[in-house]
Amino acid sequence: MKVLLVKDVYKLGRAGDVKKVADGFGRNFLVPQGMAVLATPGAMKTAERIREKAAERRAILNNEMGAVAEILKKVQISFGARAGETGKLYGSITSQEIVDTIEKKSGITVKRQQLDMQPLRTLGEHTVRIRLTMDLIPEIKVTVYREGEAEPSLPIEEPAPKAEEKKPDESATAGEPTVPAEA
Repeated sequence: MKVLLVKDVYKLGRAGDVKKVADGFGRNFLVPQGMAVLATPGAMKTAERIREKAAERRAILNNEMGAVAEILKKVQISFGARAGETGKLYGSITSQEIVDTIEKKSGITVKRQQLDMQPLRTLGEHTVRIRLTMDLIPEIKVTVYREGEAEPSLPIEEPAPKAEEKKPDESATAGEPTVPAEA
């Protein structure tokens, strides 16, 4: 079955494209959802107009979502999980857990269907892609570490500020012991 896409469809094509799809997919999903129409000669005449309107909508949406993508690129998530000696998790880190953590850390609501990932089942660093639009797909870093061990990302970031904070405290405490000793 040949269809003319009216809207952008992930992993199929952009609005205005003519695609050959399985009969059931076109008849039962694309056409009822308003994502496509049958590729008749009359519909083919409107294809160029559909492409132009879709390009305008896509540009507006990309501008709006650009700021969200920049925020999401900076998000780093860590999960502690129980794992065996080989590094395989006893359970898995699901897309819903990642979505909940993204919302807590950045305040941005993302649907779990927008994550392009399989459940994480091993220790280590993983990259998860988030489909905001057809063109904007920021990647976030997800670190899975063994439960009970130190979180790998925090010791790298925190020691420098703590070392700077301790130096003024040490000098202040070095002067303070004489004050309490006198009192």
